[in-house]
Amino acid sequence: MRIRLLLAAASFALASPAMAQVAPQTGEPTFSAEAVKAHVTFLADDLLEGRDAGTRGYDIAARYVATRFEALGLKPAGPNGDWYQPVPLSEYSLDPAAPASLTVGTKRFANGEDAIMGASPRYGTTAQRLEGGVVFAGYGLEADYAGLDVKGKFVAVLLGRPSGLKGAEAEAAEGEDKDRNAGARGALGVLYLLSPSDMNRISWSEVAEHMMASQIRWLGPNGAPGGVDTGIAINSYVKPAVATELFAGAPQSAEQVFASAAAGQRPKGFALQAKVVTERTSKVRMIRSPNVMAILPGSDPALAAEYVVLSAHLDHEGVDPSLPGPDKIYNGAMDNAAGVATMLEVARAFSESGQRPKRSLLFVALTAEEKGLLGSEYLARYPVVGSGKVVADVNLDMPVLLYDFTDVVAFGAEHSTLGPIVERAGAKMGVKLSPDPMPEENLFVRSDHYSFVQAGVPSVFLVTGWANGGQEAFKSFLSTHYHKVSDQVTLSFNWQAGAKFAKINYLIAREIADGKDAPRWYEGNEYGERFAPGQPRAKKPAGTK
Repeated sequence: MRIRLLLAAASFALASPAMAQVAPQTGEPTFSAEAVKAHVTFLADDLLEGRDAGTRGYDIAARYVATRFEALGLKPAGPNGDWYQPVPLSEYSLDPAAPASLTVGTKRFANGEDAIMGASPRYGTTAQRLEGGVVFAGYGLEADYAGLDVKGKFVAVLLGRPSGLKGAEAEAAEGEDKDRNAGARGALGVLYLLSPSDMNRISWSEVAEHMMASQIRWLGPNGAPGGVDTGIAINSYVKPAVATELFAGAPQSAEQVFASAAAGQRPKGFALQAKVVTERTSKVRMIRSPNVMAILPGSDPALAAEYVVLSAHLDHEGVDPSLPGPDKIYNGAMDNAAGVATMLEVARAFSESGQRPKRSLLFVALTAEEKGLLGSEYLARYPVVGSGKVVADVNLDMPVLLYDFTDVVAFGAEHSTLGPIVERAGAKMGVKLSPDPMPEENLFVRSDHYSFVQAGVPSVFLVTGWANGGQEAFKSFLSTHYHKVSDQVTLSFNWQAGAKFAKINYLIAREIADGKDAPRWYEGNEYGERFAPGQPRAKKPAGTK
């Protein structure tokens, strides 16, 4: 029965473009509720087993999206001339059969109790034993290394920054990476010293739980997580009791160093007499899961090197055999088969409109969003546009297609000139742009568009709004179906709302792609100032918050 359903959905999706192309009276593309339904039905079928990144089910979904791109006549955007950008992922955890530890002299401290070390993400790393002397380097800032030889040794540093820094010095200190400072000087590892006051303000158990848990990160060409190789082999947080042992016989005790820092002084570094050994065993599993990408080249030679991204994550939560009951598959119909279906319908509309956009469009089905925005982080770091430039991202993540929406929320609209573009697109359809109804959730930083924001790209994350019954539908979905096995195509989908949502996103992308100027951050905007220094700015319209 499932096989017939799957094949029927695939056949319907392949046939759907012929059913709805361009409205004969206006020349504008039309949008098919049936096509949206077909895409969601296929992508949320049980045979795709929840589309977990790195699994066969995800690969089937990726192939499906690629064939849709090919059928639309789009251009492959993958680095190897195909539709895929491979994203190398490393899943790594500590081996509980070989407990990690840190030894100072002859005194051993158990991981999680007096010291905290995580696993190593390096491929092929299993058992690791490191041994060396220790140098105290103050706060671990550039200036703190004057006169210190730390090559082949552990560096012990205080948390935080010294008090009393002002102006450029303070700004420079905030941007310094303590691991990188140590690694650049050949240090073996970094030991972060927690003072008694640090222990009062942080939760040791929460830090331990986070650092010692299984992790998944994307790996750069250098094999380093996040592409950042700090040069050190290990870092660890240590309690005051460990610090006391480290400073035994030194010119100052740990207690004296902590007291000096608490008094606002800046302790100078010196060599310690202690010898340190760290031991840990990591379990590492390599995963490869691609982003699926296609380009519609721009028609204007002056603007074609500027790219507008329409993104939607393709992955979901996979299968959990431990769940009670017969259903153990997280199908992810709303999250985010609906977003991918929207993106595909927008791609179809552009392809068949007969009017190529002036700027190029990059359509992307992203991997590993559910594992921490990993696919979008990788794409933002390693864009596929050659010498071109990404100028905007419109992200589609879990539009709740259960009602006839009359407003939309564009998270991030207030930060850049994308806001008025969304508002104008909605006005053409009688759809209002509403403010964020849940600012306390800080959703602007919780979906794939934020990876582009961090790369300096103005971005919005578009969802259906709370008017016309939307609030009730949205909250009900979150409480009942979000990240649950009940997020299936059997929900009461309003497929016409799916076509409507595709149309508004088409209008947004069309205006961005054909506009005279690329989107700009507003003057004084915190995200623009932080991530896009030196880029042109726009004045914020009067009367907007």
